Amino acid sequence: MKMPSRIVDISQPLDNETVVDPPFMRPSIRYTTGKENAALMCELFPGLKPEDLPGGEAWALEYVTLTTHNGTHMDAPYHYNSRDARGNPMPTIDQMPLDWYFRPGVKLDFRHLDDGYVATAADVQAELSRIGYRLQPLDIVLVNTRAGDMYGTADYIHSGCGVGREATHWLIEQGVRVTGIDGWSWDAPFSKTLERWLATRDPRIVWEGHYAGIDTPYCHMEKLRHLETLPPFGFSVACFPCKIKAASGGWTRAVAMFD
Repeated sequence: MKMPSRIVDISQPLDNETVVDPPFMRPSIRYTTGKENAALMCELFPGLKPEDLPGGEAWALEYVTLTTHNGTHMDAPYHYNSRDARGNPMPTIDQMPLDWYFRPGVKLDFRHLDDGYVATAADVQAELSRIGYRLQPLDIVLVNTRAGDMYGTADYIHSGCGVGREATHWLIEQGVRVTGIDGWSWDAPFSKTLERWLATRDPRIVWEGHYAGIDTPYCHMEKLRHLETLPPFGFSVACFPCKIKAASGGWTRAVAMFD
């Protein structure tokens, strides 16, 4: 088996300090050290004393409180709605086909698009034409936005373009089933969509890229990193999500691999 010559981590770390999510859904990680847990280990072995352990240490443990949409994660179709357009139950993350998550990747560079802009099918087609690539079924499409440069700042959740209903439908029609973005959401930032909502009161603009998955279920990753370091194509993406029963999403250590 030929191993890739280079692997690029395109995932975000989970920590208590970096500002990535709004306050209502920020992660919480409590770290405990081997010394702190020495007494716990000794309880399992009557007569054992902490000083009997190497360095007086047992196991280190972390206690983590998360949503399934913290950090780099994969959205399952169930996240968008409980049923598809034909009335069938939408699949949860543990029900998805694994072969979707290890495929050739292609990167669309949308860093020039304004914050809050909603990318169209024409935008996607123009970028594919610029890089000289024709989509193949099950390609994993990654969208590089301005949000990547804002990671770790208060502006992150307000930055970058989103991908609209029309563009998402077009990608699905080409056979794409997994996409990803370095922004907080596949859709345009909520603060920017709110401005449009107040002006139009059109419910069709709300979460439109996500809701496109009701017609044909697909998955997307959010909060990717380092997409600016990738070439337009010529790499593979591995992005297997954690298997969480009946969940709307799962964390993923997404990587780009080069031959």
